[in-house]
Amino acid sequence: MLTWRNIVAGPLTKKLLFRTSSVPLFLLSPLPVSRIIFYSPVIFGLAHVHHFYEFRLQNPRVPVFAALLRSVFQFSFTTLFGAYATFVFIRTGSLLAAFAVHAFCNGMGLPKVWGRVERLDGRGSGLAWTVGYYTLLVGGAVGFWKELWALTEGGNGLVPRSAFGR
Repeated sequence: MLTWRNIVAGPLTKKLLFRTSSVPLFLLSPLPVSRIIFYSPVIFGLAHVHHFYEFRLQNPRVPVFAALLRSVFQFSFTTLFGAYATFVFIRTGSLLAAFAVHAFCNGMGLPKVWGRVERLDGRGSGLAWTVGYYTLLVGGAVGFWKELWALTEGGNGLVPRSAFGR
């Protein structure tokens, strides 16, 4: 049930509530698209602040400061991801595309960005796995950045391409 919530129900309801309601309203304002991409997700990020309360209920022995730091990180991450989802929605005009990137993100989780990658069987040092993993991680990030505009190009964008200053 948790998987269904995280990969289907959560992303779909958030896209319906936040993307399809807040973004068109922002687009009617005189704000430049770049600001809309960064303002709209603040609402999205605030929608995740309730996790602080949930975490405190489930982990009452964790210090409030640690729980607060966790929530600040989660707010920052969801706001940053919300900017990406808003960008995808505005560029493609597709709720399905924004839903797909959100569902994929929730399914994959945060990547490991430090430490050694261990072999599944626990044998050996895992050095080759670690080098391979970080090579793919960096290569994927570079490829994503270089192809972001091409991968979100389409004829159904909510604003003309010139609105992005490109």
